[in-house]
Amino acid sequence: MENKGTFLAGVAVMIGLICVGLCIPKAVKVMDSAKRNVSVRGLCEKEVPADKVIWPLQYSVAGDDLSDLYKTIETNNAAIVAFLKGGGIDEGEISISAPSISDLYTQEYGGNNRRFRYVAKSTTTVGTGKVDKVLELMNRQGELIRSGITLESGWEARPAFSLESLNDIKPQMIEEATKNARASAQKFADDSGSRLGKIREATQGYFTIEDRDSNTPQIKKVRVVTNVNYSLTN
Repeated sequence: MENKGTFLAGVAVMIGLICVGLCIPKAVKVMDSAKRNVSVRGLCEKEVPADKVIWPLQYSVAGDDLSDLYKTIETNNAAIVAFLKGGGIDEGEISISAPSISDLYTQEYGGNNRRFRYVAKSTTTVGTGKVDKVLELMNRQGELIRSGITLESGWEARPAFSLESLNDIKPQMIEEATKNARASAQKFADDSGSRLGKIREATQGYFTIEDRDSNTPQIKKVRVVTNVNYSLTN
């Protein structure tokens, strides 16, 4: 009886090993299938007009009498404000900073060998969403020059254009980038003789906003890249 029990136990072990052996290929196939995937990137780019502009209008005047200098600044600033309002800019969109005054006689180099003692710089800043009106006014700066006001054109006086409505176009751009990613994944699946499955993982890249070029900073190029991982099936 003891030998018979040992024999039956051995048979049971053998049957168990055979079952495990039969199951291994299927398990390997499932695990291998789980590893089959394709990672792709989807790109979306759009050119969008800026919807906000900050435009500093700067000029400098020189003289020997501070009182006369301030009067000139007040007259010029009034002319600039009238110019802006006449071009469709509201008063609440205009701000005037206190003038910056330099006493050239107190500077280390040059001493009293200066034509004028004082130099004043004044800045009037426009902050508005009326980008088109500002562009029109920029093309009409000659009117200020004819009235004796020469605006500076350095780095500090450059207008800054921005896109405040980015959130309004984000969903559409993400959708388009994802469609482009799926098209790339589908091409890969077709070439490999597979079927494209579900999305396993997806990450949204950063949105970037750049000027289209140096001559048209009022046109922005918006770009986003999505990373998507799809499963593949036979």
